[in-house]
Amino acid sequence: MDDVSAFQDIPPTTLADLLGRGQVMDAGLRPLWGPGPRIAGPAFTVRCPPGDNLMLHAAIHRAPPGSVIVMAAGDLDYAVAGGNVCAVAHRRGIAGFVIDGVIRDLGEIRAMGFPVFARGVVPCPGGKSAVLPLGEPVRCGGVEVHAGDIVVADEEGVAVVPAGRADQVLADAGKKLGKEAGESLDAWEAAHRARIDRILADNGYQG
Repeated sequence: MDDVSAFQDIPPTTLADLLGRGQVMDAGLRPLWGPGPRIAGPAFTVRCPPGDNLMLHAAIHRAPPGSVIVMAAGDLDYAVAGGNVCAVAHRRGIAGFVIDGVIRDLGEIRAMGFPVFARGVVPCPGGKSAVLPLGEPVRCGGVEVHAGDIVVADEEGVAVVPAGRADQVLADAGKKLGKEAGESLDAWEAAHRARIDRILADNGYQG
């Protein structure tokens, strides 16, 4: 997939319709400030054990511009990043963080406009001692994410498009959005009511 930027125009809701529940992170992964921009980019994956954030701090100097750093943190007790880490990532052109864990310095991060999707905020910092490989598959928000998968996130949630399916998903999303754009609310309502009434009748509803 060469033009990852095309996913910037595809909402996670559309991707969820196409990909199913298994490729959408759970509701605990949410934007920590808003309203914020939608982010879309290839995943740069990071894993850290409980109480440690070394490899995320290493990743901000190694992730390519435009990438989304996706991290599986080991716990919710210690922040894995703060204002300076996010500022460096922002300056290096990283699209944002998706962290199955917690951060700190939210006011600074909000002020700089750096998108962070995480489980919350904790003021306590973690340590820096555990060296682990970067770029390995991680489980984040209940979804297995591989390096290079396309991550799309906004206030509606976080969707992960497997790299091998990106071209087809992008084409299908374009068709779906085009069809929806050309459909009036009256037409949608009529089709929706017919569908719901059919399901009700098929299940014996008499009302």
